[in-house]
Amino acid sequence: MLQVSEILRVKGNTLYTASPETQVVQALETMSVHDIGSLVIMDQGKLAGMLTFREIIRHVNSNHGAVGATPIRAIMESAPVSVTPDTDANTLQRLMLDNHCRYVPVMDNEVLLGVISFYDLAQAIVAAQKFENSMLKAYIRDWPAEKASPKGD
Repeated sequence: MLQVSEILRVKGNTLYTASPETQVVQALETMSVHDIGSLVIMDQGKLAGMLTFREIIRHVNSNHGAVGATPIRAIMESAPVSVTPDTDANTLQRLMLDNHCRYVPVMDNEVLLGVISFYDLAQAIVAAQKFENSMLKAYIRDWPAEKASPKGD
């Protein structure tokens, strides 16, 4: 069964974080420059929340297009769904769908290990299915032929 730890291993370990007091405009710049859809918000070394384009769009919409000097704390998701490295891909997929979240932090106790996006999950599932299909095809090709029984049996 595919696990979150395997997805992280393939994805890599680059993390982008911000503090709750960082201004939204700075977060938006970081996300744009690094072409990422989320920031993990850390406060004194602990997970404090998540900021995604969803929260930014809601903020911009409610402020008639202005970002302003608002701190991330005011708009972040303060109780994000998180998983452990041992979580299996099916559980992660169900959590993401049930909670309408595209980004999930991976925590080992209070240590942030990474973030899995819905794209990362889909990519890992497709790769796992491709591998499984190739193994099944190889197995079928190597299937031992049955010996023909003599007529009359």
